[in-house]
Amino acid sequence: MAEEDPLDYPRLVREALRDVPRQALRLAASEGLPGEHHFYLTFRTSHPGVAISPGLHARYPALMTIVLQHQYRDLAVGEEAFSVTLRFDGAPERLHVPFAALVAFADPSASFGLQFTPGEDGGAEPAATGPGGNVVDIRAFRRRDD
Repeated sequence: MAEEDPLDYPRLVREALRDVPRQALRLAASEGLPGEHHFYLTFRTSHPGVAISPGLHARYPALMTIVLQHQYRDLAVGEEAFSVTLRFDGAPERLHVPFAALVAFADPSASFGLQFTPGEDGGAEPAATGPGGNVVDIRAFRRRDD
C-alpha cells in the first residue's frame, strides 16, 4: 500500500471547505445571523452520528434540508458536528449532524453555496459557488495518472 502523501491537496481542500459551514455556524451560534443571512443545510440522515427523531427519519430516510433563519434554538457547534433545535409541525426537535454528513451548505443572501458529493476516497468532494454564481469544482485541478 502506498504511503499517504502529507501534501494530499484534494484532502486539504476538502477539509478547508468543510470549515466554511463550521465557521458560519459558529458565528450564528455566538452572535446570531447578521442582516439577511440564512443557511440551507442538506445532510444524509443515515450517516453515522446523525441523531434525529424516528419520525423525522421516516419522513426523510435519505436526505434532509434544514433552514436556519429566524426560528432555531440552542445552536451548538463543535469540531465534528453541530446540534440545533427546530420546530417540525409545531413540535421542537433536536438534531445532531456531523459535518461529514453534509451534502450542501448555502447562504442565498450572499449567493454562496458548497456542495459535497462522494469522492473517490469515500470522503467528500466539494464544489463552491461564489457571488458570481460560478461553480469551482476541485476535480478540475486534480492530477490524473491514467
